[in-house]
Amino acid sequence: MSMKDTLKKAKDKAKLNPINLTLADIQNLEIANGHEATDEEVLKKLEDIDVDRSFCVFEALKRGISVDVIHDITKIDKWFISKLNNLVQLEKWLAEGELTQEKYDMAKKYCYLDSTIERISGQKIKERRLAVYKMVDTCAAEFSASTPYFYNTFDRENEAAEFIEQHPTDKKKVIVFGSGPIRIGQGIEFDYCSVHCVWTLKEEGCEAIICNNNPETVSTDFDTGDRLYFDPLTKEDVEALIATEKPYGVVVQFGGQTAIKLIKHLTALGVRILGTSAADVDAAEDRELFDELLEKCSIPRPKGSTVFTTEEALKTANELGYPVLLRPSYVLGGQNMIIAHCDSDVTEYMTIITSHKLENPVLIDKYMMGTEVEVDAICDGEDFLIPGIMEHIERAGIHSGDSISIYPAQTLTEHIKRVIIDYTEKLAKALHVVGLVNIQYVVYNHEVFVIEVNPRSSRTVPYISKVTGVNMVDIATKIILGAKLKDMGYKSGLYPAGDYIAVKVPVFSFEKLNDVDNQLGPEMKSTGECLGIAKTFSEALLKGLIAAGYKLHHEGGVLISVKDGDKNEIIEIASRFEQLGFKIYATSGTASVLNRNMIAASHAYRIGKGDPDVIQLLESGKIQYVISTSETGRQPSRDSVKMRRKAVERSIACLTAIDTANALLDCLEMHKTVNDVELVDITKI
Repeated sequence: MSMKDTLKKAKDKAKLNPINLTLADIQNLEIANGHEATDEEVLKKLEDIDVDRSFCVFEALKRGISVDVIHDITKIDKWFISKLNNLVQLEKWLAEGELTQEKYDMAKKYCYLDSTIERISGQKIKERRLAVYKMVDTCAAEFSASTPYFYNTFDRENEAAEFIEQHPTDKKKVIVFGSGPIRIGQGIEFDYCSVHCVWTLKEEGCEAIICNNNPETVSTDFDTGDRLYFDPLTKEDVEALIATEKPYGVVVQFGGQTAIKLIKHLTALGVRILGTSAADVDAAEDRELFDELLEKCSIPRPKGSTVFTTEEALKTANELGYPVLLRPSYVLGGQNMIIAHCDSDVTEYMTIITSHKLENPVLIDKYMMGTEVEVDAICDGEDFLIPGIMEHIERAGIHSGDSISIYPAQTLTEHIKRVIIDYTEKLAKALHVVGLVNIQYVVYNHEVFVIEVNPRSSRTVPYISKVTGVNMVDIATKIILGAKLKDMGYKSGLYPAGDYIAVKVPVFSFEKLNDVDNQLGPEMKSTGECLGIAKTFSEALLKGLIAAGYKLHHEGGVLISVKDGDKNEIIEIASRFEQLGFKIYATSGTASVLNRNMIAASHAYRIGKGDPDVIQLLESGKIQYVISTSETGRQPSRDSVKMRRKAVERSIACLTAIDTANALLDCLEMHKTVNDVELVDITKI
């Protein structure tokens, strides 16, 4: 959400600033095949009601297509289209001639970032302006508000500065940066962390100030902090806030990747970072620096390299050997991350990634299909505390946010646990972590490898805090203010596990996302999560799956279609389903394997190749579960994607990982319902 003094400015601020993207970034609209769109294709694209529609309207206006024509196609009110047209005219004006102060001031009123103004005009800004703040009176002027909130604008009067002057305090002012817009990969978990940090700061005698712009969060309740700035978390907006508040320090480690990306800029401004420093955060994100650190600590990681071009990517991928994992630097939620199985996958990926200017390199790693393990730890620079070790059911390659997570880990040997504890201590101390750190490992061939280290809060912090009773954010906040773990009564190492097993199960919204392939992979797709707690793993998993929306049928049919690499493992899974009384259906290759191994599998044809084909079978009501894995997906035209999408439309449980299918069978083989398991009070475990 954005706030401004006029509707027009608020709309522009909402669209341009929060995602740090401008309408000017869409210079050449690409339609299907990567070519610059013709006017006819742009007009056709206007019919699509999707996230890109505003940009498509903007592109149409740039090409001279009239407001009336766009209105006739989109039915968007002409008033709104004309406002976008004003931006088109403004950008044309900026691009012509000298960048005068008048042009600059006008662009700032329309919420254009300085970097965008320079890019459009092709000129450097001579005299920059910082935003000032207007106040939202939470008491409607009936009496003086003690907890107002503010939004930035380009004006002369700074009402936030006036408020600060009228309410002097001796408390240390600390700004907590939130996580901005909630989206896949960055959800309410980070708001939990930000709010708990603010509460602890206030308990410790600090003046806690919040900067965030999501109206659906507790952090943006006007009375959560001592002051709230309802603004985007961009470098420019943050700089204006620092200039107005002049804080003792700032906290960025609880706002996810959005907040942590600000750390270099804040350090350059001379702002005190409370917690892990910018240099140490960079050491965890920068491939070369991190490799040097791992070598010093004698900690192994999957082999990999950094690249900027398609040629470099192909060379590295072939040297490492397929499959490989490709991902950009500084991302959250596995955004734009894939597992490539051949040169064409790499070429396709790099073509898309390099279509925009790369500020940071693309990372390529050898893909290891082992057991993924996750640790959230707290470090004070001397001692460290691991509340618990979490194990993922699905093997590495599926994003941690989409995996079913178990606490405490169920299959790790004591030796592996000791190695993980040792590596966590070495990494936390080598990176000089002060506060929280999240580390992801993969256990492959009885050896532990580090996947990545994030010196910040993670989406599992609320989960592990609740199930262990260790309030991680409270402890970490006290540490960044100077406290020590020993002073709070905690010993260095792994916190003792409790009597209960907790299973975190992801929740998906595929039924609301048209044409999105529900096959899980390294890019996060879940939109929520739920928790199951019980004395045994199977009962905790049963609770979690039911809470996540799975309908656990104990009879019916199972449709199986798996890639060649999964065919050996699918034999046992199909056998277990058969023993439970399910009828097995399978596509040709999978059916052949199952029948050769004495598992009766009825043949299901590919779409349109026979009767019944997979779509007809799904529509018949005979199928209760679908198990589908494939080397490639993403394209809605593929048969495998159509099959999975049909399962979603019919509310049929669709499992896209062999390990998830095994976990489901563990629940079915108990022959229990949720009414047969103990109800657990989470406040008493």
